[in-house]
Amino acid sequence: MVNIYNGKNYLNDESVKKIHFIGIGGSGMCPLADILKSKGYVVAGSDNYMSDTLERLIARGFSIRTEHSRENVKDVDLVVYSAAIKEDNEERLAAKELNIPQIERSDLLGMLCEKYENLIAISGTHGKTTTTAMITQILILGNADPTAIIGGKLPFIDGNSRVGGSETIICEACEYVDTFLKLTPSISIITNVDADHLDYFKDLDGVIRSFNKFAQRTKNVIIVNGDDKNSLKAIENVGSVRIITFGFNESNDYHIENAEEKNGIYESFEVFKGKRILGRFSLQIPGKHNVYNAVAAICVADYVEISSEVTKKALRDFTGVHRRFEVLSRANGMTIVDDFAHHPTEIENTLLSAKKMGFHRVIAIFQPHTYSRTAALLDDFAKALSIADIAIISEILAVREVNVYNICSEDLVNKIENSVYLQTFEDIADYIEEIAQPGDLIITMGGGNVYACANLLVKRLKML
Repeated sequence: MVNIYNGKNYLNDESVKKIHFIGIGGSGMCPLADILKSKGYVVAGSDNYMSDTLERLIARGFSIRTEHSRENVKDVDLVVYSAAIKEDNEERLAAKELNIPQIERSDLLGMLCEKYENLIAISGTHGKTTTTAMITQILILGNADPTAIIGGKLPFIDGNSRVGGSETIICEACEYVDTFLKLTPSISIITNVDADHLDYFKDLDGVIRSFNKFAQRTKNVIIVNGDDKNSLKAIENVGSVRIITFGFNESNDYHIENAEEKNGIYESFEVFKGKRILGRFSLQIPGKHNVYNAVAAICVADYVEISSEVTKKALRDFTGVHRRFEVLSRANGMTIVDDFAHHPTEIENTLLSAKKMGFHRVIAIFQPHTYSRTAALLDDFAKALSIADIAIISEILAVREVNVYNICSEDLVNKIENSVYLQTFEDIADYIEEIAQPGDLIITMGGGNVYACANLLVKRLKML
């Protein structure tokens, strides 16, 4: 394995007992904190504001602070920070002065995964969280007893992490800033490869090269979307590792036939391994993209010898993941859904599925996520959001960036008919109250905190 920790895995150091997480509420941080606490570490953390995640951690006994302070890191043995936390963060500066070791979240993930014999790592521009959740649910029902790290809450385990008793760990493998190159999977999944994080990768070829490096780190088998040309490019020249392909095309090792779609949901579909049918599977979550996610999970289950009957039940009962077409309310004839879609491909897939579901109108509320992504994919965002009957665009969420791109939300609105820019969530809620009608689907979309707008709408529309 590549030396990525300067020769030291802090989880093998018996002197490390107290760990502090800066940004503990993040989807990548929370499950790691949860797992380490369950393993006996004293875990605490800080974040900028209270959230559902933090409330859940506090209820489980975590010490959480909603402000960054030097006091938070005194008397700890290790500090873990997320990618969004800069070097000038007050707690990081204090840790440096106190000579407390600091590691980035992806390093900690690599250290944790090193302690398991079998790592199943799910990568891809889209679908990582849903596919990881599906595989987790299948392996639990199949008595494989895995440890799991998921980027969203899975209702089946009432959380986004699980500590198992076996030598198998399942986790998402994120490509941003090449963090997945700190993992050495036994089984890798590539759901798809698309142009994203271009502030780092510069172009699609850069993204593909990164996935190729990840594929080369795989020990046993790569399970890849054979219908996606970019994914196939990503597995070129990866050596002797076994490759399994899946998709609708019959040339794949596992292929889909006789899919039956009703109101945007693929209620059932057959999966063949070569010419042998594995069975007819069904889903209750919408979209063709989720069929791909499900078949990736079916490939994993078949590879680890979980029966098709168990896999069928797990997928049939799978209700989705938090913020993945999550239905929040059906009040006064109006349906409110929240979704994590923050890339044009994800938005297009979600809105196309929504348009097939029989609603009077589909009203999309989109929070752009980072200036760089908005600028690089402006036309693609406009095309995807034009699928909605009405598109409402909020202020761009800067995250870690300064606006050197001279981009604003109005640039996107100017490319979309039947769209409007509204700066705040309160403004959006006021507007929705004026225009919403029975039979409408109102869907909030984005990778930031737009879920807060969805929660506000639930309260407002219930009172109409």
